Amino acid sequence: MAMEMKMNLNLKMSQKLVMTPMLQQAIKLLPLARLELAQLVRQEIIDNPVLEEILEEEVDSFDEKNNDDEDSFPETSQDSQEQEIDWDSYFQNNVDQGMSADNLAERPSIEATYKKEASLSDHLFWQLNLTVDSDADKFIGSCIIGNIQKDGYLGAELSEIAEIGQTDEANVERVLKIIQKFEPLGVAARSLQECLMIQARELPEKNPLVEKLIEKYLDRLEDRFLPKVATELKIDINEVLDALHILRKFTPKPGIAFNSEAIDYIAADLVVIKTDKGYDISLNDEGVPDIKINAFYQNLLKTTKEGQTKEYLEDKYRAALWLIKSIDQRRQTIYKVGKSIVKLQKSFLDHGLSYLEPMVLKDVAKDIEMHESTVSRITTNKYIDTPQGLFELKFFFHSGIKSYMGNNLSSIRVKNMIKEVVAEEDGNSPFTDYQMVQVLMRKNAKIARRTITKYRKELNIPPASKRKKIF
Repeated sequence: MAMEMKMNLNLKMSQKLVMTPMLQQAIKLLPLARLELAQLVRQEIIDNPVLEEILEEEVDSFDEKNNDDEDSFPETSQDSQEQEIDWDSYFQNNVDQGMSADNLAERPSIEATYKKEASLSDHLFWQLNLTVDSDADKFIGSCIIGNIQKDGYLGAELSEIAEIGQTDEANVERVLKIIQKFEPLGVAARSLQECLMIQARELPEKNPLVEKLIEKYLDRLEDRFLPKVATELKIDINEVLDALHILRKFTPKPGIAFNSEAIDYIAADLVVIKTDKGYDISLNDEGVPDIKINAFYQNLLKTTKEGQTKEYLEDKYRAALWLIKSIDQRRQTIYKVGKSIVKLQKSFLDHGLSYLEPMVLKDVAKDIEMHESTVSRITTNKYIDTPQGLFELKFFFHSGIKSYMGNNLSSIRVKNMIKEVVAEEDGNSPFTDYQMVQVLMRKNAKIARRTITKYRKELNIPPASKRKKIF
């Protein structure tokens, strides 16, 4: 049977999403943290001469003529294509910006809340200069201090320090003993045992039992070993408990108190404000430069004839407009998501974690009529300051648990309830997972035992058998 081949020309209408450069840039900006956005904007100001930062004294005058500046530029063919982009598919314009941060009571800047503390090495060098007279010992001491780690422990062998200091190990050991008496006590130790022993020997009243526990029983100070320790020492168990009480006040990592780098400072992107009518939010754009189109280059573009210069200026002008619009859409989206979270979590704002409602991305996306992926991107690396504390926006998105009583409970809320039950239980008779089911049921939260077990493990709470206190 012969096969016949034909060519036909058919017309077909279809719709598809076109990811233009402007749309790609807008989406790219969504997950950026405020600091990252500030860095990007400052780099764009350097790279694009058409962009200009608005100084504080220019802000008011710029707001009045901002719209006129954009309208005064003749539309290019590229601009007409951009007008076809349906931004409302991703963002909504003319969003209520809420209370401005400028309307709030004046808050100190982050610089005003940060105090540079002396580092551990600064503190030790200061004590070294007060304690040691000879230049030779000061040099050896500086070699020792230079090898003390952030946690306060000595991170080098005495032989290595002796080689650096061009001396013998005996001299290094002698100066080390001096430094080990510096504050914080336990600094420059070479092991946990030595660190604790240094602190024990500096007690106002000597306690041989504490030193004995550190020297011989440091690895057997758990509750279950204490009766055997007391038997070996031929003393009453209460004496061991008293010594252990003193030992637990010692600092195992003496340098941590000076480790300011361990502290992360987070500035909120949104601030929840309590009002007479409920709650409102304000955006915090501190640190992100306000930008505008440079008037000189805008006028130059109007007067320049066709050619490479005009093409270059058009490209830079277009990129500048894209960035300004993208930042504005990002700001509006953050505000709308924050406003929705505040509306859906009012009970949490009023009463705390125990009243946190289960909420997923879909809930907020539906509320603000945006896509879930947009909500997911905008909640990345963003923080909100609430009456209950500072939280990442993603904190509020978590699954709900269907309890046997028919009500949906937030997984975070259930975990918090488990922590409260454990904190309030009798240490001599802790609750089993089954007993926790009964306790939570009395709080109108009937949860399956396997769910209790799962969340207890996620919270790193040991089972009842290991939570029981022997003494």
